[in-house]
Amino acid sequence: MTPPQETARDALATPAWVRRPTNLARAVTAELVERIVRGAHPAGTALPPEPILCETFSVSRTVVREAVKILQEKGLVQVRQGAGTMITPQSQWDMLDELVLAATIAEDNDLTILDDLVVTRRLLESDMANVAARVADQLTIDRLRAQVDRMDELVDDHVTYHDHDRAFHDTVMHASGNRIARGVVRALESQVVNTARYMGRTERSLCVASNRGHRRIYERIAAHDPEGAAEAMFTHITEAWLVRRGDPGEPIRLQR
Repeated sequence: MTPPQETARDALATPAWVRRPTNLARAVTAELVERIVRGAHPAGTALPPEPILCETFSVSRTVVREAVKILQEKGLVQVRQGAGTMITPQSQWDMLDELVLAATIAEDNDLTILDDLVVTRRLLESDMANVAARVADQLTIDRLRAQVDRMDELVDDHVTYHDHDRAFHDTVMHASGNRIARGVVRALESQVVNTARYMGRTERSLCVASNRGHRRIYERIAAHDPEGAAEAMFTHITEAWLVRRGDPGEPIRLQR
C-alpha cells in the first residue's frame, strides 16, 4: 500500500513542462483537471492551498486564482468560506467541457464514458435522421448518395474513409436543421475522433460493413421514411461501436 506521504507528493508532483506556456493559468488548469479526474484530489477534499499550488507550479497567486476560477466554471471545485476550495462530486462536472471530457476518457478503463458518449450520439443522430427524412430536399439526397458511393470506393483507405464517414453524418445532421444537437455531437466527436480507444479496429471488412449501414440510412431518407431513417441510424451507430469497442466487458449501457 502506498504511504500517504508518497500519495501526497504524487498528487502535487510538478509537471514536466519543457517550457513555460504563454497562458500559465490555463496550463495550470489543464494539469489540475487531469489530477482531479484521476483521483489525486478526491471529491470532498480540499484543493491544496494557494502557497502550495504556487510553489508546485512555480506561478504567482494571480495565476492560481485564475486557474481556480476556471475550475469553478467547469464544475470541478467549489470555493467555501472557511473551508477552502473543495473538489466537487463527478455529478457536478461539466462533461461537455473539452478538458474534463478528454481527461475522463483517458481514465475510462471500462469504456463506460465512451459507451455513454455513443448512447448520447445515437439518441441525437437518430432524431436528426428522422427529421432529415421528412425535410431533405433533392440536393441533400443527391449529396448523401454521392457520399455513400464515394465511401464504397474508399474501403481500402480507412483514414480517408472515416473523413467521409464524418461528412456523411454531418450532412444528415445539417439537413435536420437542429443546430444544437449537431453542435453537441460535433463537440463530443471532436474529443474522440483521433483516439485509438474510440476508433478501434480499422480493417477493410469493417469499412464495408459500416457503409452498408450508411446506405440504409440514405435509402430511408431518400424514401422520406422518418421512422425507418431513425432506426437505420440507431442500428448503424450501435453496431459500428460494438465492433470497434471489442470486449472489455458487457456493454449494458447500450442495451435498449
